[in-house]
Amino acid sequence: MDHALVVPRLPAREGLVLRPWRLADIAAVEEAAGDPYIPLISSVPSSYSDTEGAAFVRRQWSRAVERVGYSFAIADAGDDRALGQIGLWPGAHGRASVGYWVAGSARGRGIACAALRTISSWGLEHLRIPRLELHVEPWNAPSWKAAERAGFVREGLLRSWQEIGGQRRDMYVYSKLPTDLA
Repeated sequence: MDHALVVPRLPAREGLVLRPWRLADIAAVEEAAGDPYIPLISSVPSSYSDTEGAAFVRRQWSRAVERVGYSFAIADAGDDRALGQIGLWPGAHGRASVGYWVAGSARGRGIACAALRTISSWGLEHLRIPRLELHVEPWNAPSWKAAERAGFVREGLLRSWQEIGGQRRDMYVYSKLPTDLA
């Protein structure tokens, strides 16, 4: 029998910690649900209720139980308040994808970059994943700049890569390898 994945508590820079989601984190889910973009690219509900917020948190737990991947709340290390989400999803052929969002009230503070540095170091060194990938829409400069500051390398533009909100969208593809940690 396969055991569930363990989502650890990982200290991060900028006074942050990556940790498992808690039901008490639904305020962050509520804020993210009010963002016009986050529900389109994640499993955050587009119309929020406390029931939907709790269901989101339970979905994050189920990803580890079902061995799909690791979903972390990005939290303030001081008050433990959730500020966003970051996940690492192992796939085939030694690759894993990374996805993240930061609540609007917490943006502009280096949170995405710090979370990306932490999860990529953990994934590449501890889990020994040979290649991490992430995809960002070209218009989302704060997101791709955070990826670049965290050491991800832009490899190119994937035209019409993914459907988001009923439209085909281009995506930049980024990668990070163990050799990029040096």
